Amino acid sequence: MFSLADVTEESRSYATEHPLEAMARMWEALEAKDAPDIEAGRHCTTPYRCPFFGYCHRDEPEHSIRELPRLRKQTLERLKAAGIADVADVPAEFPGLTELQRRARVSVITGEPFVGPNLSSRLAEIEPPVSFLDFETVSPTVPLYALIRPYQTIPFQWSLHLRDSDGILSHSSFLHDGSGDPRQEFIASLLKSLPASGSIVTYSSYERTQLKSLAKTFPEFADELLALCDRIVDLLKIVRSEYYHPEFHGSFSIKSVLPALVPAGTYGDLDLADGGATAATYARLLTDELPDSERGRLRGGLLAYCARDIETMVGIYDALVKESNLLARD
Repeated sequence: MFSLADVTEESRSYATEHPLEAMARMWEALEAKDAPDIEAGRHCTTPYRCPFFGYCHRDEPEHSIRELPRLRKQTLERLKAAGIADVADVPAEFPGLTELQRRARVSVITGEPFVGPNLSSRLAEIEPPVSFLDFETVSPTVPLYALIRPYQTIPFQWSLHLRDSDGILSHSSFLHDGSGDPRQEFIASLLKSLPASGSIVTYSSYERTQLKSLAKTFPEFADELLALCDRIVDLLKIVRSEYYHPEFHGSFSIKSVLPALVPAGTYGDLDLADGGATAATYARLLTDELPDSERGRLRGGLLAYCARDIETMVGIYDALVKESNLLARD
């Protein structure tokens, strides 16, 4: 698959012919007594979050205009040109604002969440028994199995909270064990665990996308998997269209929504912090020689993280139901 090539001399020639000006500027900045006078912007988080992010944003208001959801660069530049830094200072009729951004503005000014008039009806579309579902996947650079392309997404874990018509919750999960392709076992266990009816609640379209991909790869399961897609309700879409809280700070990610709607919710007690960490952990289980104790610890961390995602989703759903009930009473 790979071949070795000695590029030492080629690299030396390139470095000689093309002075590394960017590297020189980096060293100059590090050695300077004062921070460079560079305005904060998208480069602060792209391609990764700068370790000086907090320092450079220390003087920004709590609700910076950068927090306006889905803010286009042109609108940001117009706001900055008008001398506006705080969302609360944005005029109601400022040109270029979307409806979502106007909602965020009002929410920040009032300190109250925006609750859309259709929240109740959107939540009413979720039919019991309700299956709260979350997947974890890995996308290895070097294919681990036959007929897999580089970076292809491979689901290896699912977690399910099932709430029946009486409101009783039960939990089930799957985490592939072994070095073989996990997908067929993933599919079989999922189809066995999900009820034949009721809504399947996810947070984003990711699970639907993975089910469609699995249906294409494994046509023998296609009808059943595509039928699951028809039952999916994306909770993220409901939140984005019908709810906004000042503490979202412009983001609708599940970890941004959680503190606002479920203050007691947290991921801080877990060994794994995000989906990237779960993929890396699963890759270790596949490729590293590990003692049984370490393997058990890593598997426990994966199961705990995926279960927490589901608990978070249930908590957000319940909080939205409570908000819609309050709106109905008002």
